[in-house]
Amino acid sequence: MIRVLLVDDQHLIRAGLRMLCESTPDLEVVGEADNGREAVSLAARLRPEVVVMDLRMPGVDGITATGRILAERPATRVLVLTTFGDDDHLYPALTAGACGFLLKDAPPTELLNGIRRAASGDSPFSPEVLRRLVQRAVHARTGTPQRLDGLTAREQEVLGLVAEGLSNTEIAQRLHIGVTTVKTHITSLMTKTGSPNRVRLALFAHGV
Repeated sequence: MIRVLLVDDQHLIRAGLRMLCESTPDLEVVGEADNGREAVSLAARLRPEVVVMDLRMPGVDGITATGRILAERPATRVLVLTTFGDDDHLYPALTAGACGFLLKDAPPTELLNGIRRAASGDSPFSPEVLRRLVQRAVHARTGTPQRLDGLTAREQEVLGLVAEGLSNTEIAQRLHIGVTTVKTHITSLMTKTGSPNRVRLALFAHGV
């Protein structure tokens, strides 16, 4: 059972997320918060495995809350639920330690699978969000793009599929290899590229 904390200042969104999570037997909503300050308090008390975090909230926002939660409980996985209007908040949330980004209008199955992937140590993100992150980074970039020297042919294949937003399972199916092997390649890629998480690895693949 995956323990989930929902954080959003809109009651209807939280209610919808709760109903969605409670429709499946492997997710348990242990609490709800309508602001970042309450989210930090509940995360410390309820010890959720995954926090589904809104970014724009009055008072303590989702970025600040993410940083505080992870400072106290580094093993907690913070999954951002965002809108395209949150572009300016995505990089700060990534820096604060968010493990993934999904759109608020994502299909229910994508959200549920995203929570599961976050809990398992993966970094789920909607392809649309990744494209926006990359576009903004490319637009703002200065200097020479990072090189891919030192990567094996298989690692470059895996890196390209990570950049497309594929999950470990999808990469394994595409390359006809085991999921454990994919995880090993991704760990090696993160080490070689200095990427702390999957999103940064995807940005690296685009030369950002």
